[in-house]
Amino acid sequence: MVPTLVTTLGVKGFRPVVGTRDCKDQVYAFGALNYTTGQLTTRLMESAAAERRRGKVSKTKRLQRTFALHLRDIARVYPAKVHAEVIVTIDNAPWHRGQEVQQVLADNPHLKLYRLPSYSPQLNVIERLWKVLRRRATHNRLFGTMAEMRRALRASFCYLQTLRHHVLSLIKSPRLRTTYVAA
Repeated sequence: MVPTLVTTLGVKGFRPVVGTRDCKDQVYAFGALNYTTGQLTTRLMESAAAERRRGKVSKTKRLQRTFALHLRDIARVYPAKVHAEVIVTIDNAPWHRGQEVQQVLADNPHLKLYRLPSYSPQLNVIERLWKVLRRRATHNRLFGTMAEMRRALRASFCYLQTLRHHVLSLIKSPRLRTTYVAA
């Protein structure tokens, strides 16, 4: 998540000033949303610009590793003993495949990945949640550190977790028998 600027209100005749930093630090958010209960399973990954410049591991590899950890989180929340099959809807991002991801799927055979067609974010219901999260946590906000941004994202996730009925109304989900999770 990168802080973004959107339309804001101000006093007529005066231009509102919103600060910005050109540091290029980012926090990536991984989320899984249960279509039936509205439960969120999330993981954040910091990506500091200085670390990326000197790092030997590519962005895709770091994101693959984090996605694999996220899948392990999903497997812990939805164990095979209770949930015979958990379908995780994903897009075609390069970090949704790779050896580490395949290893997690082999270790947790009840997890199934369902890939959406290319260039179809409107089919992935978690995109609606990302829109709400950005508006609530990062729009028109200047963060001094990545820790502040991470705290704002975590607080917004916790808030949304308390409003599961609101989250379910966002996605307009029919009640499904199989446990479906969007990531």
